[in-house]
Amino acid sequence: THPFHPFVGQELLVLFTARMRGVLVFVCEVDGGKRRISLPQSWTDRGPEVLPGRLAVEGLTAARQLIDAMASRVRDADRDEA
Repeated sequence: THPFHPFVGQELLVLFTARMRGVLVFVCEVDGGKRRISLPQSWTDRGPEVLPGRLAVEGLTAARQLIDAMASRVRDADRDEA
C-alpha cells in the first residue's frame, strides 16, 4: 500500500477490482473479513513505481532552496531597476 497508509507492508486479499472516477481500485478484505476497503492501484505494489524523494525531507528541502534562490534573484533584479 501507499507509504503513508496504515496497511503499508501488509498483503491484503483482493476480492475484486473496479473503476471509480476513472481510477482502477482494488477492493480488499481486512480485519479477517469484517471490513472491506478500496485502494487505488497507484497505492499498491501493482501501481506505478514510487518516485524517489517524493515528499521526503530531502526533496522538500531542495525545493525550498530553489524557491529561496529564485526569490533572491527577483529581489536583486527589483533593486537594480529602482
